[in-house]
Amino acid sequence: MAYYPKSQIKTNLYTNGDELVYKNGLSPYSGYYWINSSGKIFTGKTPQDTPNSELIKQQSNFDEFTSAEENLKKPSILAFSGGSPYIGDDPNLYNEGSIISYTSLKNVPLNSTPITYLPVYSPNIPTEQDYQIGEYRRYFCKKTNEIVYLEISKETYDRLIGQDPQIAFQLYLPFNLPWQLTGKKEDVYKTNRNITELTSVKLKLPMLSSYLKEDFTKYYRG
Repeated sequence: MAYYPKSQIKTNLYTNGDELVYKNGLSPYSGYYWINSSGKIFTGKTPQDTPNSELIKQQSNFDEFTSAEENLKKPSILAFSGGSPYIGDDPNLYNEGSIISYTSLKNVPLNSTPITYLPVYSPNIPTEQDYQIGEYRRYFCKKTNEIVYLEISKETYDRLIGQDPQIAFQLYLPFNLPWQLTGKKEDVYKTNRNITELTSVKLKLPMLSSYLKEDFTKYYRG
């Protein structure tokens, strides 16, 4: 175990699970962590609090308000069927060697490979008509092999549900939540919390409330 002078590390930091993931496996991490002088992040309150598994910041596009239509125009992922390699706009996902090897083995020219796209964060914002009704629907998707959620537009939701070949529907589970907008604030909170919890159990969606930051009065209008 390496020794770090106290002046070169930050210790006793804490995350609730929505900002850091394990570098090996990318599963979300909640708990104490510390940072060394080079900026690397590890589990534990201090270097002596072992095991010190390395963490990285969770890369997400939750805060990028890019429309689904714009996303479908942007080549964010070049996917092959059957779970084979793909090119993404994230440099951590790009594997040129795998792509070339795969296409060579399959005798498939790159320029003839069908292109599909990833969904992006594009929340369905309630309208004045929704507020008059008192509720509306929010649309989401979860990566099938990771605890990664994304709030999406109804258009993207419909494409995933309809298994549109232009979008990588094989990688995501789409779902929606009826969302209360008006009424007594405490009742709105309880209703949306209960709906979220029931959906989480029914569809086996771990940490859904954490993704929503337990903000069950989001978009509320009294």
